[in-house]
Amino acid sequence: MRNWVAAIAAIAFVVPSLAPSGAFSQSPPPKAAPPSPASPKSAVPSPAPQSSAAPAKGDNSGLYEQLNLFGEAYERIKQDAVDPVADAKLVRTAIAGMLAGLDPHSSYMSEDEYQSLQKAGTQEGASIGLVMTIDNSQLKVVSPRDGSPAAEAGLKPGDIIFTIDKEPTYDLTLTEAEQKLRGPAGSEVTLTLRRAGVNTPVKVTVKRSADTLSTVTSRLEAENIGYVRVAGFDATTQPALMKAVEGLRQKTGNKLIGFIIDLRNDPGGDFDSAVAAADALLDKGDIAVVKGHNSEDVKKISATPGDIANGLPIVALVNGGTAGEAELLAGALQDNHRAVLLGTKTYGESSVESIIPLKGNGAIRLTTARFETPGGRAIQGKGIEPDLTVQPLKIEKLAQGDRQREADLRGALKNPDDQAQQAKPAPGAGVPPGKTPSATTEPTETPSVATGDIGTANDEQLSEAVDVLRGLAVVSGKTAAR
Repeated sequence: MRNWVAAIAAIAFVVPSLAPSGAFSQSPPPKAAPPSPASPKSAVPSPAPQSSAAPAKGDNSGLYEQLNLFGEAYERIKQDAVDPVADAKLVRTAIAGMLAGLDPHSSYMSEDEYQSLQKAGTQEGASIGLVMTIDNSQLKVVSPRDGSPAAEAGLKPGDIIFTIDKEPTYDLTLTEAEQKLRGPAGSEVTLTLRRAGVNTPVKVTVKRSADTLSTVTSRLEAENIGYVRVAGFDATTQPALMKAVEGLRQKTGNKLIGFIIDLRNDPGGDFDSAVAAADALLDKGDIAVVKGHNSEDVKKISATPGDIANGLPIVALVNGGTAGEAELLAGALQDNHRAVLLGTKTYGESSVESIIPLKGNGAIRLTTARFETPGGRAIQGKGIEPDLTVQPLKIEKLAQGDRQREADLRGALKNPDDQAQQAKPAPGAGVPPGKTPSATTEPTETPSVATGDIGTANDEQLSEAVDVLRGLAVVSGKTAAR
């Protein structure tokens, strides 16, 4: 029996398992308790037996033809490669390449990498608090977490990381890069960056920390407005949000006129936690529409009764760093007419990833679903347009090649609404998805990224939000329940 037959069997064994039944919980968690993290899914059915009989219509004959192609390449490598290659390495590399070709978020984790992921947040697996993505084989910063070592070191959305401790990042997967940024708490990692508007490389040394970062902070703004900053989503977010709202209400003696929910530079996080946060702010209506592997895998997630803001007006601040699950919350508030969105267009990512263990051989991170707004508006590759567009007073203009949008990533998931009419843009034209270059069209928007002035006295978007909220309070005539 040739060696590659075993490899084909291994791949055939794995392929059917890459479509888990769902990547989200079946119902939103109750408001009074924090949501439970989704359990990793591992559904690995037995491979279908091969038969010498003529294949029936609709069988997997085409799949096995392609696996035979893999087997032929596998055999040539085993026979002709100048250096001997172990079978296990070839199979792992094949799986890694298969996932890397899907989208920027899917990847393979070796057993060591998977075990390291389980230790994340511990003294041995401390991080710098940075959310990243792969864009044209470059490691790009989506956003640093609020209060993280990366934020304190001055890393910014849009920074390109060229080296990690002098090791180039151009051939690293996202999982490998994340692992290199982890290490013992208190240890340091040195990054070399390319930053928009800076002509020379930027070197930054960051100290790793195992401290748990708070995802919710709050304060009073203009004496009677509750300002709540949501910087990410984990199991603590929903209860912290409820506590923050109640604390602000008590400070003012129930005289709040409304709330500002700041989602700027929020890179997302846990899906179920974002659903719980949206549910806390909605008394009724849908939170999101989730679409899975098959066309019939469509689920609407609905809000349960109860609104922690008691119907007071809400203004939600968004920008190009509002990504993933933060867009879920923004879309739910906007489509249910629960909040006015103010700021700039969001990032445009609505993928849901599942971590699927491979029985002692690591795991795969696979995009298993995408979500839309309650009204059925697709977010992937498009982002969410705010109701009121307000640019930050102090901004950094980015070149078209540094657009902070999910749709610009190589292999990014496509928006199904656009595929029928989408024209292919000219190379380097920087044309947004769904548009074609034309001498008569207006110039495309040059995106901007808010600086560290977020939430300060120099924050123009926050000042505008305060004015808008005061107007909403006058129009609605609502005040907090006494």
